[in-house]
Amino acid sequence: MDLSAAKAVVTGGASGLGLATAERVIAAGGQVALLDLNEEQGAASADALGDRAIFLRTDVADEASVQAAIAAAAEAMDGITLAVNCAGIATAGRTLGREGPWPSENFNRVIQINLVGSYNVTKEAAAVMAQNEPNADGERGVVISTASIAAFEGQIGQAAYSASKGGVVGMMLPLAREFAQFGIRVNTIAPGIFKTPMMAGMPEEVQESLGRQVPFPPRLGEPEQYADAVAFVYGNAYVNGETIRIDGAIRMQPK
Repeated sequence: MDLSAAKAVVTGGASGLGLATAERVIAAGGQVALLDLNEEQGAASADALGDRAIFLRTDVADEASVQAAIAAAAEAMDGITLAVNCAGIATAGRTLGREGPWPSENFNRVIQINLVGSYNVTKEAAAVMAQNEPNADGERGVVISTASIAAFEGQIGQAAYSASKGGVVGMMLPLAREFAQFGIRVNTIAPGIFKTPMMAGMPEEVQESLGRQVPFPPRLGEPEQYADAVAFVYGNAYVNGETIRIDGAIRMQPK
């Protein structure tokens, strides 16, 4: 698949990993629809990207909202060839904390946004991709979801987050197998500690301390490096049903 001709939908596209991905698509010559809840930031990001970008306010946990956004994106771009799931939250809490057991409502919200949200976008985007004309390799589209190294080494307080990201990893292979008949590849990227808006809100010394924990290079990951991985997966027809860690070889400790 050629990124210069990509018609991409990117959730969480207003900032962070999603925006870096959108910037990469636009720089290559493709089109992108930014799906995000943040209307102000989303509109500003789309304006900055130029006339090949649009913003669509979307709640990924709401099936109807996703259906409307995917339909609008497909109409605006005359199809969809790439869907990248970057929307997510990292709400943390000890299951047995000082105030007692963590409310299941909190756990469920993380699952609904991170896992169900990724599924909602994947199925709706894939339905559009299935109508595309295949390329020489028989490809019609690519779906890339964002997991986390927390899917494998969740820390104390990350039960909900790790479960949601583990679910993203777990559903990838069956989806890749199911979508093979349509020529749609499904992959997952599992980032380590990246410089995202959430991380930017932490004190500089905390960010530097976290970065030093990474074996090499000893720093936080850059959103552009996530976009590099998206571009690689999109362009390599033989990458399918795979989870790719981009984490500088870090393996998270319990806390």
